[in-house]
Amino acid sequence: MSTTLYEATVERFIQTLTGVEGFLERGVAHCTESGVDPQSIVETRLWSDMAPFRFQVVSVAHHSLGAIEGVRQGLFTPPRTATETYEDLQALVSRTRAALEQLSREEVNALEETPLIFRLGEREIPFLGAGFLLSFSLPNFYFHATTAYDILRSQGAPLGKRHFTGPLRTRT
Repeated sequence: MSTTLYEATVERFIQTLTGVEGFLERGVAHCTESGVDPQSIVETRLWSDMAPFRFQVVSVAHHSLGAIEGVRQGLFTPPRTATETYEDLQALVSRTRAALEQLSREEVNALEETPLIFRLGEREIPFLGAGFLLSFSLPNFYFHATTAYDILRSQGAPLGKRHFTGPLRTRT
Protein backbone atom coordinates (compact mmCIF):
# COMPACT_ATOMS: atom_id res chain seq x y z
CA MET A 1 0.00 0.00 0.00
CA SER A 2 1.37 3.39 -0.87
CA THR A 3 0.12 6.58 0.70
CA THR A 4 -0.06 9.86 -1.17
CA LEU A 5 0.87 13.25 0.25
CA TYR A 6 -2.82 14.20 0.17
CA GLU A 7 -3.79 11.13 2.20
CA ALA A 8 -0.94 11.62 4.68
CA THR A 9 -1.75 15.28 5.30
CA VAL A 10 -5.07 16.71 4.14
CA GLU A 11 -7.16 13.68 5.10
CA ARG A 12 -5.60 13.66 8.56
CA PHE A 13 -5.95 17.44 8.93
CA ILE A 14 -9.66 17.25 8.08
CA GLN A 15 -10.28 14.34 10.46
CA THR A 16 -8.60 16.05 13.39
CA LEU A 17 -10.01 19.52 12.61
CA THR A 18 -13.48 17.93 12.74
CA GLY A 19 -12.56 16.62 16.20
CA VAL A 20 -11.28 20.07 17.20
CA GLU A 21 -14.55 21.65 16.06
CA GLY A 22 -16.40 19.14 18.22
CA PHE A 23 -14.32 19.61 21.34
CA LEU A 24 -14.48 23.40 21.00
CA GLU A 25 -18.27 23.10 20.89
CA ARG A 26 -18.25 20.83 23.94
CA GLY A 27 -16.05 23.42 25.66
CA VAL A 28 -18.68 26.12 25.04
CA ALA A 29 -21.43 23.81 26.31
CA HIS A 30 -19.40 23.09 29.45
CA CYS A 31 -18.83 26.81 30.03
CA THR A 32 -22.54 27.54 29.59
CA GLU A 33 -23.53 24.77 32.01
CA SER A 34 -20.90 25.90 34.53
CA GLY A 35 -21.62 29.63 34.25
CA VAL A 36 -18.12 30.32 32.91
CA ASP A 37 -17.39 32.81 30.14
CA PRO A 38 -15.68 30.84 27.32
CA GLN A 39 -13.52 33.90 26.74
CA SER A 40 -11.84 33.19 30.08
CA ILE A 41 -10.31 30.05 28.55
CA VAL A 42 -8.52 31.72 25.60
CA GLU A 43 -5.56 32.81 27.73
CA THR A 44 -5.39 29.58 29.75
CA ARG A 45 -2.06 27.75 29.66
CA LEU A 46 -1.09 24.28 30.81
CA TRP A 47 2.08 25.74 32.27
CA SER A 48 3.34 29.29 32.68
CA ASP A 49 5.96 29.05 29.94
CA MET A 50 3.58 27.49 27.38
CA ALA A 51 1.53 29.41 24.84
CA PRO A 52 -2.16 29.93 25.70
CA PHE A 53 -5.21 28.13 24.34
CA ARG A 54 -5.81 30.82 21.71
CA PHE A 55 -2.32 30.28 20.23
CA GLN A 56 -2.79 26.50 20.23
CA VAL A 57 -5.97 26.74 18.16
CA VAL A 58 -4.51 29.31 15.75
CA SER A 59 -1.51 27.01 15.32
CA VAL A 60 -3.76 24.10 14.37
CA ALA A 61 -4.99 26.16 11.41
CA HIS A 62 -1.49 27.46 10.68
CA HIS A 63 0.09 23.99 10.56
CA SER A 64 -2.62 22.54 8.31
CA LEU A 65 -4.02 24.90 5.69
CA GLY A 66 -1.30 27.46 6.43
CA ALA A 67 1.38 24.84 5.80
CA ILE A 68 -0.13 23.85 2.46
CA GLU A 69 -0.29 27.54 1.50
CA GLY A 70 3.31 27.98 2.68
CA VAL A 71 4.49 25.20 0.39
CA ARG A 72 2.57 26.75 -2.51
CA GLN A 73 4.21 30.14 -1.84
CA GLY A 74 7.66 28.71 -1.10
CA LEU A 75 7.80 30.32 2.34
CA PHE A 76 6.51 29.40 5.78
CA THR A 77 6.91 31.46 8.95
CA PRO A 78 5.70 30.93 12.53
CA PRO A 79 2.10 31.88 13.30
CA ARG A 80 1.30 35.48 14.11
CA THR A 81 0.33 36.66 17.57
CA ALA A 82 -3.17 35.39 18.25
CA THR A 83 -5.88 37.83 19.36
CA GLU A 84 -9.03 35.83 18.57
CA THR A 85 -11.99 35.33 20.87
CA TYR A 86 -13.26 31.81 21.61
CA GLU A 87 -15.96 32.31 19.00
CA ASP A 88 -13.37 33.53 16.47
CA LEU A 89 -11.31 30.41 17.14
CA GLN A 90 -14.29 28.21 16.42
CA ALA A 91 -14.91 30.03 13.13
CA LEU A 92 -11.21 29.78 12.19
CA VAL A 93 -11.21 26.01 12.66
CA SER A 94 -14.39 25.62 10.61
CA ARG A 95 -13.06 27.83 7.79
CA THR A 96 -9.78 25.92 7.79
CA ARG A 97 -11.51 22.54 7.53
CA ALA A 98 -13.81 23.80 4.76
CA ALA A 99 -10.88 25.21 2.77
CA LEU A 100 -8.95 21.95 3.09
CA GLU A 101 -11.98 20.06 1.82
CA GLN A 102 -11.79 22.14 -1.37
CA LEU A 103 -8.24 21.06 -2.19
CA SER A 104 -7.85 18.41 -4.84
CA ARG A 105 -5.67 15.36 -4.45
CA GLU A 106 -3.74 16.34 -7.55
CA GLU A 107 -2.85 19.84 -6.38
CA VAL A 108 -1.63 18.62 -3.00
CA ASN A 109 0.28 15.64 -4.41
CA ALA A 110 1.98 18.02 -6.87
CA LEU A 111 3.57 19.86 -3.90
CA GLU A 112 5.73 16.87 -2.94
CA GLU A 113 8.97 18.19 -4.49
CA THR A 114 8.15 21.91 -4.22
CA PRO A 115 11.01 23.80 -2.55
CA LEU A 116 10.24 26.12 0.34
CA ILE A 117 12.01 27.98 3.08
CA PHE A 118 10.95 27.92 6.71
CA ARG A 119 11.98 31.31 8.02
CA LEU A 120 12.42 31.62 11.76
CA GLY A 121 13.73 35.10 12.49
CA GLU A 122 17.05 35.36 10.66
CA ARG A 123 17.32 31.59 10.22
CA GLU A 124 16.17 29.95 6.99
CA ILE A 125 15.67 26.20 6.76
CA PRO A 126 15.26 24.69 3.27
CA PHE A 127 12.70 21.94 2.70
CA LEU A 128 10.85 20.17 -0.07
CA GLY A 129 7.07 20.12 0.29
CA ALA A 130 6.62 16.52 1.44
CA GLY A 131 9.50 16.70 3.91
CA PHE A 132 8.18 19.93 5.39
CA LEU A 133 4.57 18.78 5.68
CA LEU A 134 5.40 15.34 7.07
CA SER A 135 8.36 16.10 9.33
CA PHE A 136 7.49 19.58 10.57
CA SER A 137 3.89 20.68 10.10
CA LEU A 138 2.11 17.39 10.77
CA PRO A 139 3.83 16.85 14.16
CA ASN A 140 3.23 20.51 15.08
CA PHE A 141 -0.42 20.22 14.00
CA TYR A 142 -0.97 17.28 16.35
CA PHE A 143 0.97 18.90 19.19
CA HIS A 144 -1.18 22.05 19.11
CA ALA A 145 -4.46 20.15 18.66
CA THR A 146 -3.57 17.95 21.62
CA THR A 147 -2.55 20.92 23.76
CA ALA A 148 -5.82 22.77 22.98
CA TYR A 149 -7.73 19.60 23.93
CA ASP A 150 -5.70 19.25 27.13
CA ILE A 151 -6.36 22.86 28.15
CA LEU A 152 -10.13 22.39 27.76
CA ARG A 153 -9.95 19.09 29.61
CA SER A 154 -7.96 20.74 32.42
CA GLN A 155 -10.76 23.29 32.74
CA GLY A 156 -13.27 20.51 33.37
CA ALA A 157 -14.78 20.11 29.90
CA PRO A 158 -16.14 16.56 29.67
CA LEU A 159 -13.95 15.26 26.86
CA GLY A 160 -12.72 11.81 25.98
CA LYS A 161 -10.42 10.43 23.32
CA ARG A 162 -13.26 10.05 20.82
CA HIS A 163 -13.81 13.83 20.95
CA PHE A 164 -10.23 14.37 19.77
CA THR A 165 -10.02 11.80 17.00
CA GLY A 166 -12.83 13.09 14.80
CA PRO A 167 -14.66 10.83 12.37
CA LEU A 168 -12.93 7.53 11.72
CA ARG A 169 -12.43 6.38 8.14
CA THR A 170 -14.23 3.08 8.45
CA ARG A 171 -14.85 0.51 5.76
CA THR A 172 -18.09 1.22 3.92
